[in-house]
Amino acid sequence: MGIIRSGFSFIVGTVFGVYVAQNYDVPNIRKLGDTGMAKLKHYEQTYRKPKKPRDD
Repeated sequence: MGIIRSGFSFIVGTVFGVYVAQNYDVPNIRKLGDTGMAKLKHYEQTYRKPKKPRDD
């Protein structure tokens, strides 16, 4: 009985996801993540403290 219940919820979720993706303007998560990472890298390079010279 458990496999039928989990399979049913998976199928309903998939059908709902396809419906939402086709009928609404869903943002591209990968593109959003790549943009965020680029901004974080730029912020890190801009505001990073300068390295101290090593005493050998």
